[in-house]
Amino acid sequence: MKPISVSARQFPSDFVWGTATSAFQIEGASSADGKGPSIWDSFCTRPGAIKDGSDGKVACDHYHRYREDVDLLADLNVDAYRFSMAWPRVQPCGKGAWNEAGFGFYDRLLDALAEKRIDAHMTLYHWDLPQALQDEGGWLNRDTAHRFADYAYEVKRRFGDRIAAIATHNEPWCTANLGYGNAQFAPGVADLKQSVQVSHHLLVSHGLAMQAMRAAPGSARLGIVLNQWTADPATDSEADRALAEWEYARSVQWFMDPIFKKRYPELALRAYGADAPQVQAGDFDIIAQPLDFLGCNYYFRAWCSAEDPPRPPPAPLGTTDMDWEIYPEGLPELLLKLKAEYPLPPLYITENGMARADAVENGSVHDPERIAFVQAHLAALHRAMCEGVDVRGYFLWSLLDNFEWNSGYAKRFGIVHVDYQTQRRTLKDSARWYRDFLAHGAR
Repeated sequence: MKPISVSARQFPSDFVWGTATSAFQIEGASSADGKGPSIWDSFCTRPGAIKDGSDGKVACDHYHRYREDVDLLADLNVDAYRFSMAWPRVQPCGKGAWNEAGFGFYDRLLDALAEKRIDAHMTLYHWDLPQALQDEGGWLNRDTAHRFADYAYEVKRRFGDRIAAIATHNEPWCTANLGYGNAQFAPGVADLKQSVQVSHHLLVSHGLAMQAMRAAPGSARLGIVLNQWTADPATDSEADRALAEWEYARSVQWFMDPIFKKRYPELALRAYGADAPQVQAGDFDIIAQPLDFLGCNYYFRAWCSAEDPPRPPPAPLGTTDMDWEIYPEGLPELLLKLKAEYPLPPLYITENGMARADAVENGSVHDPERIAFVQAHLAALHRAMCEGVDVRGYFLWSLLDNFEWNSGYAKRFGIVHVDYQTQRRTLKDSARWYRDFLAHGAR
């Protein structure tokens, strides 16, 4: 993949540059200091659920090594750090008593970030539901949405003046479709009707949490993070075009329409039929809360082929270690499409990055493909901004190699290599490139 020249100087002077992680993927300390179990702690014990048989009990040991990791962030010259709070760490049962030791960890993390003048961008839910709530039905139980709002209020009340931005959910599409649709992710359910209903409860929980946080003190900006993609037909056949329309409706529009249009897309409702969600009166008014920002996670486009077997994407730039097509042009295509369809708030690219089979060689990790990937996507992002899309920041996924969900530790997205046996951190060439890119940006 040929690198594409782009400079941080081409972006606005107040553009936010950062990296991102999530709690279960890096923190470890799975039962330390009163933390309760999450659905991912439970899922990891299921035979065959994690491809390499691993778990998140230690992960990157960030719980104990957070100062070292904040020093890494400072060395990278980033403005901001996006991370998630582990709900069962601060409220072990998902309701009832708060765990002060758990809040203490995030208090110390925020202090460390403030010392380095790095803004905190927190996500409340990155898939690690307290197992106690799952035992009562999880996201299929509408009451969980109300418990989530209680949790959101408490976080905003405590930290609202120390956090730049709070997102309610990260990628609710994954929670619903991978957690309840095909059992790839926790809690490991494969049931279409449950998946669709869960997606609705997640959106209701987002709206309730937004209302609760608006009522709490603190100046943090509030929003949600969605994983999004364009959906391109493999050919001009009617079947491929219909498949692409369905894919876009069930993924992007399914979450965007309720938030911005107070409805679900008609195409998807017709397709779901009897599996469509039960919606209570007033739900769309709850969901459609004004947003201070919208986070967009972009990794690939959807390539839609109705052939059997499916026609593969062309992938002229290759694929990542996740076997995802590298398609930077999909980012501006997506953003411009969203701009035309919805009254958008300011946008942040909250995740973008690639998995690669990295290894330390003579003390270094050479990953030119990742550098080229980021350069190409930043150039594509800049084109979208030049065409009027209001993007305020970019978070590279991820800071550290980490527990990559059902792939275990086999896939490495980090710009910092982690030796999971020793917990040694090694800057990859991509981290050094990102550091220099930001240092030369007249920030």
